[in-house]
Amino acid sequence: MPYISYLFEGAAHVGEVVGDGVVPLDGLSEIGRDTAGDTLASAPRDTRRTVPLNEVDLLPVVPHAGKVFCVGLNYLSHVDETKRDLPDYPVLFPKFGSSFIAAGTPIPLPPESGQVDYEAELAVVIGTSGRRIAEADALAHVMGYTIANDVTMRDFQYKTHQWLPGKAWDVSTPLGPALFLPHEVDLEGARISLTLNGERLQDSDLSRLIFSVPFLISTISTFTTLEPGDVILTGTPGGVGYRREPQVFLRPGDRVEVSIAGLGTLANPVEEERTLP
Repeated sequence: MPYISYLFEGAAHVGEVVGDGVVPLDGLSEIGRDTAGDTLASAPRDTRRTVPLNEVDLLPVVPHAGKVFCVGLNYLSHVDETKRDLPDYPVLFPKFGSSFIAAGTPIPLPPESGQVDYEAELAVVIGTSGRRIAEADALAHVMGYTIANDVTMRDFQYKTHQWLPGKAWDVSTPLGPALFLPHEVDLEGARISLTLNGERLQDSDLSRLIFSVPFLISTISTFTTLEPGDVILTGTPGGVGYRREPQVFLRPGDRVEVSIAGLGTLANPVEEERTLP
């Protein structure tokens, strides 16, 4: 069953989605550091407190993520469209937990950027701590999987050869809508796609990842300890707006949807950022 972090009557909860309802997990307020190991599967449920799914306000799947690692150039189609060489080591860069927004939350277009782009991605949430994790053991450290849209301000990304200014924008990166436990989904070869206003702009499958999830976990844990609530965004396939002719960037009134077979659809409207005068 999928799990969500959500608000209901002003309080934060973790819940299991069952049909059209959400069953709260006792003692848990969000998915993250306090849901290590098998906590989600083993936490007590109180079905008497089930609430309709359409009455809760979704939070990012991991509302207060720890370390956030992003992978660039991890599909052959994206490497090809960028006209770069095939990497022999993952291109890694950070985001921050403050970047994440929930499914359904508008993606804000900041006044400073005129090149806001989309990127469909599989997101991996870590559930068990580890350092120098062997690739063969890596999947045992996964809490679950969800969907991300690695929204990127391209004009800021390319101000410097370091991508941080365009990638770590606050409240810019949808993550959700739900977390699925590893044994509940078969993602090998699962389809990943993105549509903008109903037009499909990205379409691939997870078998085309250059660096696999176990390899990424092993590689990242070589230089830092992975902990519960850390998130890995595994890269995007070809079709990003910046590389299209003509280029395509997000505009107010757009609706962008990222779908991964087995994980559902992450949908967000787009609007201008509301800034203080």
